[in-house]
Amino acid sequence: MEYTQLGRTGLKVSRLVLGTMNFGPFTEEADGHAIMDAALDAGVNFFDTANVYGWGKNKGRTEEIIGTWFAKGGGRREKTVLATKVYGDMAAEDDPWPNQGRLSALNIRRACDASLKRLGTDHIDLYQFHHIDRTTPWDEIWQAVDVLVQQGKVLYAGSSNFPGWGIAQANEAAARRGSLGLVSEQCLYNLVERRAEMEVIPAAEAYGLGVIPWSPLHGGVLGGVLRKESEGGTSRSRSGRAAEMLSDPAERAKIQAYEDLCDKHGIAPGDAGLAWLLTRPGVTGPIVGPRVQEQLDSALRAVELELSAEFLTALEEIFPGPGAAPEAFAW
Repeated sequence: MEYTQLGRTGLKVSRLVLGTMNFGPFTEEADGHAIMDAALDAGVNFFDTANVYGWGKNKGRTEEIIGTWFAKGGGRREKTVLATKVYGDMAAEDDPWPNQGRLSALNIRRACDASLKRLGTDHIDLYQFHHIDRTTPWDEIWQAVDVLVQQGKVLYAGSSNFPGWGIAQANEAAARRGSLGLVSEQCLYNLVERRAEMEVIPAAEAYGLGVIPWSPLHGGVLGGVLRKESEGGTSRSRSGRAAEMLSDPAERAKIQAYEDLCDKHGIAPGDAGLAWLLTRPGVTGPIVGPRVQEQLDSALRAVELELSAEFLTALEEIFPGPGAAPEAFAW
């Protein structure tokens, strides 16, 4: 496994991030534990979750599964760089109540303590704002985070799904307070969806944030979806992003060209999509969210895969990026 610094920090993290969103809804606890053990054995030390994972009536369940895994001991917690998130509304569906979500100082304090309890740990390494909160001033947010840092409950703060201006606003406010500010941004970024290159990634680089792409295969679109479809196997082409994209003949043609290119070079499409992200400026590592062990094994290959200049050029021809802002949308 390769490691890199997380943004401008001294923290070393693996170049693959284990996403745990499927633990609970789709992956049983025992299987989730086995996947986390395998990831740690392979050198993956960066695990990502969120307080709302588990969803619906089971919000918080994913954190609980990680907590029972930590409780097994064996250095599991000590070896893991743990990232979770705050923002989503954690109120029970049958008992909605104010201040159970977003980024008020009150919710940040309560949500952090609740996550720590579910995770069975005394600190969160990277506490991420799951979405921008346009109604809460940054001085309030950073005051709450500073207290958590002083208490030893949180080490670093990161963002997720932020616009470029939000990253700038957050870190300028932190600088005025003498706080470290955001050290990472978790955003939707892959070969198909490259809009983050316009302003989000440049802002992250300018402020020293590590970029952590989520949905690196765009909901399975870049994982050989057409081949799986033609072979009659279980395919994600019937739902989500895949269904939406493949219903457009022009977009479907791009995916076919991508799969043909991968076949020509003898590279599995999923491996290529992950390996491409590892070549991108500012990227710390993509989040891979396996439901089963085999999906983790496949993702691990991408770290060792070196893409040729010819292959990278061909990818740019199939999936051209939007270009940098403001030139991408102005003369």
